Amino acid sequence: MVIPADKTTIAKYIPDELDRRIIAHLRADGRASLSKLSEALGVARGTVQNRLDRLVETGTLLGFTVRVRDDHEAQIRAVMMIEVTGRSTTQLTRRLRGIPEIHSLHTTNGNWDIVANIRAESLSDFDRVLREVRMIDGVSKSETSLLLTSI
Repeated sequence: MVIPADKTTIAKYIPDELDRRIIAHLRADGRASLSKLSEALGVARGTVQNRLDRLVETGTLLGFTVRVRDDHEAQIRAVMMIEVTGRSTTQLTRRLRGIPEIHSLHTTNGNWDIVANIRAESLSDFDRVLREVRMIDGVSKSETSLLLTSI
């Protein structure tokens, strides 16, 4: 769920310590009730409600999401760093987005141009994704690391 906010409101509002604590609790449990948040933060339920309303209103909170246990998602997870040659980034990005196992893409600085988060059901699917990415015009080099354990 994305909630549009007025750009002038966003520029004026700076979250304080209580807002940051509310956001931290919501990152851990996006479905936490107002009562649970107020108890954890040591403030009145109405205070939490007012703060949440303001965080949503100003666009600081864009929405709430669900987190899924790792064992309910794809078994193979990896990070692939990609070097792009020439000015083919737009077409290359479009092709990468078309690969279902690529969960997210990020531009970056340093030696690599793009970082792709990959999630695959099996090693054979993972291998296919690696081959597919490396065959895209504009990919000059890549390096992939499997993610073993989340800590």
